[in-house]
Amino acid sequence: MAEMKKVGFDTLCIRGGHATESNRAHLTPVYASSTYTFDTAEQSIAVFKGDEPGYIYGRWGNPTITEAEEKISLLEAYNLTNSNGTPLQLKSLLHASGMAACSTMLLSNLRAGQKIITHFSLYGGTHELIEKILPGLGIEAVIVDFHDVNKVEDAIKADSNIALMYLETPANPTLQCIDLEALSSLGKSYGLTVCADNTFATPYLQQPFKYDVDFVMHSTTKFLNGHGTAIGGVLTGKDIDKMNGPVTKTHRLLGGNSNAFDAFLLTNGLRTLGIRMDRHCSNAAAVAGFLASNGDVSVVNYVGLPGHPDHTLAMRQMKNGGALLSFELKGGFDAGVRFINKMKLCTNAVSLGTCDTLISHPASTTHMGVVREKRLAFGITDGLMRVSVGMECIDDILSDIEQAIAD
Repeated sequence: MAEMKKVGFDTLCIRGGHATESNRAHLTPVYASSTYTFDTAEQSIAVFKGDEPGYIYGRWGNPTITEAEEKISLLEAYNLTNSNGTPLQLKSLLHASGMAACSTMLLSNLRAGQKIITHFSLYGGTHELIEKILPGLGIEAVIVDFHDVNKVEDAIKADSNIALMYLETPANPTLQCIDLEALSSLGKSYGLTVCADNTFATPYLQQPFKYDVDFVMHSTTKFLNGHGTAIGGVLTGKDIDKMNGPVTKTHRLLGGNSNAFDAFLLTNGLRTLGIRMDRHCSNAAAVAGFLASNGDVSVVNYVGLPGHPDHTLAMRQMKNGGALLSFELKGGFDAGVRFINKMKLCTNAVSLGTCDTLISHPASTTHMGVVREKRLAFGITDGLMRVSVGMECIDDILSDIEQAIAD
């Protein structure tokens, strides 16, 4: 994008990160090439050394991937400044999945003997990675209720091996919110690296870098792509030297790189992020209000509802209530299965962030691998339903949910 004065978020969604392509294509094409050439030996040496910009090998990036990375960096840094008042500069690395981005972040920041401190009700894949993979590498997890900042500080004080704090807010699938400002400040005061998963909120609704976190992650599969057409993940960091050094090295050696076609689909999806999120949020608020008045529903978890225990906090650090909600059916596990089987319009799928409404039953799908006792402790009950509210006509969404709940 040519140098411009301050522009709006939606303008960055459309134009951010775009550079004039050599053949003057309006949109950056899909660069379907595994490798790149050099004019001279001297040029290849300069590019390999980083003295000259250029592309080398598809696993290390290409122009299609670069545009998606730079656009996401601009969106996460939108209107944010450094302590000296200069615009915040970020670097993003696009991955093949959100879990690949998470793996790069963890393995580039932790070594054997160190620990990660995190909280209840994480995405099931993240929880399993922390519980089942990291211990084999000598990295353990300390899980604390992050609603209680004093407990978090006590845990950090008690264990000098804690080196990284991992935040997810709103959390999946209970929609619990935690205080980004307080927790990030606490972590940084003890020298911890702080990372936040911003998948549910997107940079349109929430910007964790505002609270001085070190890294932000997304499953780009979700709202950033917005159409369910490609798997992807992104890791964004503010320490540019670290991102260009050990983080990039870990990313390349683990091999969790994205590809040109998925990056192309992501870039096109990002162009409509702001207007999509507005519709998602308005529909979700209507669905939450409807469910809150239904006699077969015992609990509705939507941070936009004034009755949600984290409502005030969420509205302080988020622009809106978001597109995700969960609700608990009084009939438990069997009621959850029955609800899924009765849906006619909404889609039974475990992902989220697409234009259509997706509903899942975490106890029988995404969190099946989590021990039941732990799942219940995290608030993921047998009758909990997770809803990614789509962009259909709201009356159609409500009608389908109503008939699926009814006996």
